[in-house]
Amino acid sequence: MKTRNVVIHTGERFEVPQGIQRIDHRSTHGWQLRYGGTRLYSDGSRGAQAALEAAKKELARRIATLPAPARLQRQPSGNKSSDLPVGISGPVVRQRPGSRTMDSSLSVSLPRFGAPPLRRSVFIGTQNTYTPERYLAALAKAIALREQAESAYQRAATKAKRAEARDLMQVPSSPRPRAKR
Repeated sequence: MKTRNVVIHTGERFEVPQGIQRIDHRSTHGWQLRYGGTRLYSDGSRGAQAALEAAKKELARRIATLPAPARLQRQPSGNKSSDLPVGISGPVVRQRPGSRTMDSSLSVSLPRFGAPPLRRSVFIGTQNTYTPERYLAALAKAIALREQAESAYQRAATKAKRAEARDLMQVPSSPRPRAKR
């Protein structure tokens, strides 16, 4: 899991995992967990070290039980000119080399976690066989392909996040002494 060094208002340094932020504002001092909602772990009388350990423990618990946040687009862009769902465009009409008839298909973007998305075509028909029913059948197939890819993406993202979290409790977060000037 990604970590970073954080120096708090007292000069102590901590190794802090992604998903936890430091809040030092007026009379508020603590660690804010930002994963599946937010929660502040105040330094209070326990100190920054104990508050960070509690936040890390809760972060590990949330990662183990909640799905990973997906970065997939859920709504079509505002400037999309068709009413097709996210990741589906078309119909694309083309004439293949050596053919006398034109055919049409829908283009589907299939997201893959940790890899570039794949582009697949779902055939609708030729200029002689194209019908509204064939278009709707191809659209249903394209939607099913996209949903399967999104679900596989979500599973892979959650698996990767949980693998990172296994190491979370092994990350040293003890304060380091201030550097002398």
